[in-house]
Amino acid sequence: MMSNTLHDTPFSLVLAGGGALGIAHLGVLHDLESKGIKPAEIIGTSMGGIIGACAAIGLSEAEIYRHIENFSGLLNWVKFSWNGNAVVSNGKIKRIFADIFGDKKMCDTAIPLKLIATNLHTGEKRVFTSSDDLLIRDALLCTMAIPGIFDEHIIGETAYADGFLCENLGVNEATHEMILAVDVLGKHSFRHDLPDNFFKTNNVLEMFEKSMRLLIYNQTQVHLRNLEKKCILIEPDTKKYKTFHFHKTSEIRALGMGLLEG
Repeated sequence: MMSNTLHDTPFSLVLAGGGALGIAHLGVLHDLESKGIKPAEIIGTSMGGIIGACAAIGLSEAEIYRHIENFSGLLNWVKFSWNGNAVVSNGKIKRIFADIFGDKKMCDTAIPLKLIATNLHTGEKRVFTSSDDLLIRDALLCTMAIPGIFDEHIIGETAYADGFLCENLGVNEATHEMILAVDVLGKHSFRHDLPDNFFKTNNVLEMFEKSMRLLIYNQTQVHLRNLEKKCILIEPDTKKYKTFHFHKTSEIRALGMGLLEG
């Protein structure tokens, strides 16, 4: 079984981005915690980075779940912006991160943490680690900044955006030879059929979201094919849910449970 292998070997836990779909990471964390298994490092992108950072500072899965429930009410974290390059201002999100992480820096975690973002000027991948003299909350504002949706985050003179633009499942950043990777935008994240709604608008929106999932899935497959380390890949069945379904926290969390025994 997977869990027996992970008990005996130091491993990197890699958590993918995926908006609300990333809540499925909690189910995997729940199972790891119940078996007394801890990763030797955590690597996260976007929502995977948020959940991974919470685990890295020592929060239990139940504590993380309570924090994520704050996202179930959009008004708790969404404030629309009428200027700049995005429709959502980061003001409320900054306050949530400040409450959770305080002034902890990337070097202050109980488990080594890596967060993946994208340099918006060059398109290059930027991995924030313990070697960066940076607050965790600042690194998170970079890794979760979906262009056009959330404000880009400025560090020094550089603007950063969501890490999904370069590596949604950060397996290439793993230090250890054993990897447990949880991909909420994997092969079970999209339907094989095409949308067939009465209203064309719904079809167009669904086609756009499916296209984004396929794009990210194919990006990840390239990284996995070229990976030389041993990777246990978990792909929760998220196809029935949208990336904005934060109000379905308990349902999406359950999608990650029980998959360690596969």
